[in-house]
Amino acid sequence: MKKLPQISEAEYEVMKIVWRHAPVSTNEITEKLTQTTSWSPKTIQTLIKRLVTKGALSYEKESRMFVYTPLVQEQEYVGAESSSFLKRFYGGDLTAMVSSYIENDQLSETELDTLRSLLSGSEKSKRR
Repeated sequence: MKKLPQISEAEYEVMKIVWRHAPVSTNEITEKLTQTTSWSPKTIQTLIKRLVTKGALSYEKESRMFVYTPLVQEQEYVGAESSSFLKRFYGGDLTAMVSSYIENDQLSETELDTLRSLLSGSEKSKRR
């Protein structure tokens, strides 16, 4: 497995836009982020440059515009971050994490029902 770049929370917001809309120009990224954040266009451009330097984004110049595509896939990044979180806070024990959420009433009935359904489906597929 290749080593993924460290991405800050702010950089992650940029990545979400790129993952959703790639290939996407600097102007499009800026337009979307200024609607949901209080960041200036200069801040957004700095975040984009950092992601290029880290190897998370690539770009091509199309006439006078820069167009970005991800070098890191969303599913791969989220999976690695989830695994890191689980190891860091729960020693890699998924049961301990879920138990903690249940004991602290952090899961709604709907979420609990979804988990039950997922576990039930997983058990059925293992029996086959």
